[in-house]
Amino acid sequence: MSTLPRIKAAILDDYQNVALTMADWSPLDGRVDITVFNDHIDDVEKLIDRLKPFDVLCVMRERTPLTRDVIEKLPNLKLIASTGAANASIDLDAAAERGIEVRHTGYSSTPTIEFTWALILSMVRNIPLENQSFRQGGWQLSLGEELAGKTLGLLGLGRVGSAVGVIGRAFRMNVIAWSENLTAERAQEKGVQRVSKDELFSSSDLLSIHVRLSPRTHHLVGAAEFAQMKPTSRLINTSRGPIVDAAALVKALTSGQIAGAALDVYDVEPLDNPHPLRELPNLFGTPHIGYVSKELYRTFYGDTVRNIVQWLDETGRSSKV
Repeated sequence: MSTLPRIKAAILDDYQNVALTMADWSPLDGRVDITVFNDHIDDVEKLIDRLKPFDVLCVMRERTPLTRDVIEKLPNLKLIASTGAANASIDLDAAAERGIEVRHTGYSSTPTIEFTWALILSMVRNIPLENQSFRQGGWQLSLGEELAGKTLGLLGLGRVGSAVGVIGRAFRMNVIAWSENLTAERAQEKGVQRVSKDELFSSSDLLSIHVRLSPRTHHLVGAAEFAQMKPTSRLINTSRGPIVDAAALVKALTSGQIAGAALDVYDVEPLDNPHPLRELPNLFGTPHIGYVSKELYRTFYGDTVRNIVQWLDETGRSSKV
């Protein structure tokens, strides 16, 4: 009986080294050789050299962009198994021109919604500072703030933004929202007040970003917007880094134009070290872990295994060797 060459698959950017424990990969036994990479490569030529042998790339969200320059130099690539319902960092046209399939997985916004509030609460109650003091043998250092009665501004009222607003109302906050296409009816349906963009920035005590990154939203929050904000207000971004002009944010935080910010996303990830954002005492930063939960990883990698098996069967690559 003739057999097909063994398929080679790479799991990219498995930072926590957990991919193989988050799903049952045994359906690929004897059919696919799997290589796991825990590190991240920024250099395009080095990335291409690493990925050339592989038929299948399992990518985690947008951690490694698969641009046209990359895709066109991977002669063996036949399948991109991406986590999430979509992936803006994959050049779909370049993949289609090469006959490379792109398959996606299920997704849940629950981790990001919950994590947004973890950032907010940590920031307003100075939890990182107090935890550091505690571990160093100290005691109380700061005064926290209550959320009740304050104004939560939502830049975007989609699936994540509207759910963040529900929790804001549970904290007895005044919740307002704006986005370019948001209607008063949609806002009322979600239990929040639609305001103008100017009012969103000038009135919010906490302003949380929940719009998609696109040419229209790139640097949507910049120097002009920070100038409208109160010196006591804070910014939270769990969406995408380039929505905020990072240079303008550094200036606003350094000058005291705004009181603070909590970021989980950045223009380039992993964030450079050193980087000005890592040094600011009024910035609470986390390494893009808003979506990183055991439950969602099980969905991501479980669906990835199923996508690869389905592709193997559909393309006739079902023989074991």
